[in-house]
Amino acid sequence: MKIKRTITSLLTAAMLATVLAGCQNTGEASKAQSTNDEQNSQATVTETTAPPDLYSDIDDMISKMTVEEKVGQLFYVNCRGNDMSDAINKYHIGGVLLFGVDFDGKTKEEVNADIKAMQSNAKIPLIIGTDEEGGTVVRASDTFDNGGWSAIEDDAYDKAEFLLSLGVNVNMAPVCDITSDPYSFMYYRSFSSDAASTSRFVDTVVKASKEKKLGTVLKHFPGYGDNGDTHYSSATDNRTFSDLQNNDFLPFQAGIAAGADSILVSHVTVNSIDSGNPASLSEPVHEVIRDKLKFDGVVMTDDLDMFAVDALDIYEPLSVVAKAGNDFLCCGDIENEYTALLNAVQSGEITADRIDESVKRILIWKRNLAIL
Repeated sequence: MKIKRTITSLLTAAMLATVLAGCQNTGEASKAQSTNDEQNSQATVTETTAPPDLYSDIDDMISKMTVEEKVGQLFYVNCRGNDMSDAINKYHIGGVLLFGVDFDGKTKEEVNADIKAMQSNAKIPLIIGTDEEGGTVVRASDTFDNGGWSAIEDDAYDKAEFLLSLGVNVNMAPVCDITSDPYSFMYYRSFSSDAASTSRFVDTVVKASKEKKLGTVLKHFPGYGDNGDTHYSSATDNRTFSDLQNNDFLPFQAGIAAGADSILVSHVTVNSIDSGNPASLSEPVHEVIRDKLKFDGVVMTDDLDMFAVDALDIYEPLSVVAKAGNDFLCCGDIENEYTALLNAVQSGEITADRIDESVKRILIWKRNLAIL
């Protein structure tokens, strides 16, 4: 009897221990499941949360602009000694390009005052650019010969500091063109006939300028080569696309990788890409820039008053230029060109989305230069 009670007690204790252990395991399992559910929930939140929109403020700004203001932002107007107040106030232009005449006979303080006056008239801060290439006046290759790559870098820093002190925020450089013909138009503006050396030059100038927050423009895409001057005549390039890819594109790709802000497209007709239009007006050329070179910055035209384009009589309407994919239109005749583009937008020939796309790139550039 005593033995039976003892066995019964042992069995009861064993059953109780099993029940307690089961409860403990169930609690731990529940806790583990709860932790797993929490982690899965957090993972789900992480996967589905959209990254912050870096340009939401730019989008908001564009949404509040009138169509007239948006169209005006696409114009980069030659100053050439003219009073720019009408162009700034009436046409809402995006930028002003200064030439030698805008500096001749003036002190640094006078130039700075001129630029400040232009900026004070602008509702949206202006791109103020000039050509300081280091070409025909002071060849960059001469700078290299006298001091190597460190001299090129020092020269780029010095140019950036000087231009910024004037109020200029964009240098229309570096020249990416490669030519070996001493009689060609671009010879005295190009750094070298060698793609690798030119690429290193471009990389050095872009990085030094970017560090100082001076804008840069890679030019003249897709590469002038040994072709003639489109200021005064038409020019046709018969090189193969493979030749361009393996040689002329390389300095542009180096500049893009270094963080260049803009690419300027030439008026040379490149038969291997588009035999029917100058590069600046060619949609296939712009597709190469966007799709093959993966450039998402501002694409601008060379001066639309140059012979190679002016002779085509394309300003009625100017939509041909915008439709090709250009964001920034370099010109002198702002009244007629602005009116033509505005009419094309208002008639629906160019969509509002297409204009917004370019305006956004221009405003992002201005913010990157710390002027917006």
